[in-house]
Amino acid sequence: MFDVATAAGVSHQTVSRVVNGDPSVRPATRAKVEAAVEALAYRPSAAARALASRRTRTLGLISTGFPFYGPSSTMHGFNGAARAAGYQVSMATLDAGDAPGLRSAVDALLGQDVAALVVVAADAASLAAVAALDPTVPLVVADAVDEPGRHAVSIDQALGARLAVEHLHALGHRAVAHVAGPGAWTDARERRRGWAEACAELGVDASVVVEGDWTPASGHRLGLELAARDDVTAIFCANDQMALGLVHALSDSGVRVPDDVSVVGFDDLPEAAHVVPPLTSVRQDFEALGRRTMAVVEALLAGDDVPDVLERPELVVRRSTAAPRA
Repeated sequence: MFDVATAAGVSHQTVSRVVNGDPSVRPATRAKVEAAVEALAYRPSAAARALASRRTRTLGLISTGFPFYGPSSTMHGFNGAARAAGYQVSMATLDAGDAPGLRSAVDALLGQDVAALVVVAADAASLAAVAALDPTVPLVVADAVDEPGRHAVSIDQALGARLAVEHLHALGHRAVAHVAGPGAWTDARERRRGWAEACAELGVDASVVVEGDWTPASGHRLGLELAARDDVTAIFCANDQMALGLVHALSDSGVRVPDDVSVVGFDDLPEAAHVVPPLTSVRQDFEALGRRTMAVVEALLAGDDVPDVLERPELVVRRSTAAPRA
């Protein structure tokens, strides 16, 4: 910084104000400093800033499990919002349910003096490991349900399933099969709960339920099983990837969507609008969830009282659903 000040013919305090975006610096002076910064390839030291201010501008982000569309998009939205707020993000990616790995990652990030920790986890084992943590910095979890002792930012998964069942019931379907996600995932459990509760309240038959693993291959395998049944007129899938595999299997079996069977997915993947037929799906704005998570982090760092956040999903109706045949 002193080298930049000498090259620009200003004080090091002026360089500091320019680097930190102080609007009080005159444009001509700012231009001289920026030219010197560029010529000397100067980069501010995050460690020096932390020592001087006793605060870091680094956040820790931990994700667990396979990088499916939802968690990956949430992380992308969080990273963008963090950068816009002037924070750097240190990341760690772990296998699902790796409690020792989670503790090790937290210790490593705390060793970097991160200002806060964010965990993107959806499996029960990882969330149990998170619940056992007692970090010295704010902890925010992006998941399907909130728990005492931590700040949660999530989307109402059960409500999303309810929207799907209500849509199919309104079309005239009186039985809705469910292709569930793996039971170890809280998202899957919440969507299954919402489906079952909505079916019970509306008098819809919920006797057919099978479990996949989120992948299109599992949806295709289960779709072949469901195609052989003559009592299934509507299917609610716990995610779009399984729904795409299921539609493929139904087509291979000569079952038409939506003429013979209506299908609803969950997540509203970008591809959902462009398959044949375009898929009705429950939309979750994961990018917005990531940005909202960053907003909660900033509020906690400012000392504000922050309630848990539960975002509302939206049903996007396309051509994969229709009234059942007479």
